[in-house]
Amino acid sequence: MKQSTFKHGRADEWTRERIGQLAAQEIMQLRDNAERLNEPDLAALCSEVLAQARSRARTALRGKAGAGPGTKARKLIARGKAFEARGVWLQDARTSWGGVRKSDGAVVMALWAEAIESADGACRYLLWAANAEGARPWSDTPAGRERLEHCKRAIELGGAEGLLVYGRRLEGRLPEERASAIHGVDADTVLSFEVEARGGEFWAIWGAKPAESPVAPLPS
Repeated sequence: MKQSTFKHGRADEWTRERIGQLAAQEIMQLRDNAERLNEPDLAALCSEVLAQARSRARTALRGKAGAGPGTKARKLIARGKAFEARGVWLQDARTSWGGVRKSDGAVVMALWAEAIESADGACRYLLWAANAEGARPWSDTPAGRERLEHCKRAIELGGAEGLLVYGRRLEGRLPEERASAIHGVDADTVLSFEVEARGGEFWAIWGAKPAESPVAPLPS
């Protein structure tokens, strides 16, 4: 962040809502700059937002968020660990949302759980779409191009596996590109789906709800 953003007289522009849209590292940087430029109110507000975000993350990791009658607590683990459990090592641990298992060549992709669309017991998920008129810039990034290749490979293989990622979206961004918070991957659920090409889009299609899909064993 540029120091000019924190010049005296502009600290009041940083509302709780605006700060909440930043990544944790950016909030800490904002707080450090506020303390250096003698803006204690802004520094305190940054600390409050950080504390609230950490509290929400701890709640989600315990599986309590949204729990109710008939809802099991989710065991959430880091994305990299979830892929390793399926025999996949990501090409880029920070940006990759999928990989190919060396043992059998199967494609395994991460899916943002809240973006799954369902109707009449069938589910679908938009895996990749062309960056038409700049609407999906992530598609043109290395991670996006990697996802496109995984979609094409999954069509050739007749299907792929999916891991469910839980977190909080960032307004105006695809979760694959950047999220407000990533709580983790459901360690107990692995989807099996087909990939369909529809125009300039690739969709994951399966017939059962995620909660009804048990963890499939790895091939021997």
